[in-house]
Amino acid sequence: MNRNAYKTLVALLWLAPLAMGLRCWQLWNRLPMRMASHFDATGRANGWMAREAAVYFDVFFLVFLTAVFSIVLYVIQKRYPLTKLSWALLAFFHAEIWTIVYMLHSTLAYNIDGQAIAVAPLLIVTPIGLVVILALAFAEKRGSALPATEVVAEEVHACKPWGLLFLAPLVGVAMTFAATTNTTARLSAGVVGVLLAATFAMAWDGFHYLFTRHGVEIRTLGLRLKSIPLLQIKQYEIEDWAPSRGYGIRGIGNRKAYVWGKRGVRVEMYDGEIFMGHNDPQRIVHDLNVIKRQSQL
Repeated sequence: MNRNAYKTLVALLWLAPLAMGLRCWQLWNRLPMRMASHFDATGRANGWMAREAAVYFDVFFLVFLTAVFSIVLYVIQKRYPLTKLSWALLAFFHAEIWTIVYMLHSTLAYNIDGQAIAVAPLLIVTPIGLVVILALAFAEKRGSALPATEVVAEEVHACKPWGLLFLAPLVGVAMTFAATTNTTARLSAGVVGVLLAATFAMAWDGFHYLFTRHGVEIRTLGLRLKSIPLLQIKQYEIEDWAPSRGYGIRGIGNRKAYVWGKRGVRVEMYDGEIFMGHNDPQRIVHDLNVIKRQSQL
């Protein structure tokens, strides 16, 4: 039953391009031959297209987006069959595509009678939805919390220079937010500011590795990101980290990395691998050796 409901809701995504095409057909004779098709942050038109091109672009853009969403949902459902992540992603894609339909409809109204375009809903739905999806994605693969016990050692891997790197644009965004009175521009600046502030805080606080006789917990800003049960660890070794692979929380599924620097320890487990960055990776190896020895006593 749940699987059929899921498939039905995925199929209903295809109503979005159909609804947009129908609305364009209804308004066709009222649309100008030259339509405003692109707008700046204040909602003023700065790009135009022929009526046919603008309508076809909107409809086919929705077709393309729906196809991408359907493929992603199919892959996610195969990998995480009807989990909270599957349903949350489905809900997010519905919210996203119907918000885009609403925004595109507002561009039709703008071209007909000059009504303001509706950008604000998209700027609200997208970041909130992404935050929820990312939170659920991390929760799906962070594992169960380890039993409460004495912490044998705690290592911290932070990079305050990286934090300062995000602080400079954060100040610029704050100044933009304070200087403008346009609601859409302020909303955009607010969303960017929150993301920059979160990244700054995470880089400044760093990743905390808590070693106990049951395994390792990885935390940042007081939040548990990953639990590594000791019995799941096969082996570990020091490795370099290539800057081209990025920093912060990297990877998906069973291959994750928590890194702000050039070196760390790759921990191979029976169900994947974890890379724990650290400026002195020998300390990570030492702590892993200690908890392994304690488990054998």
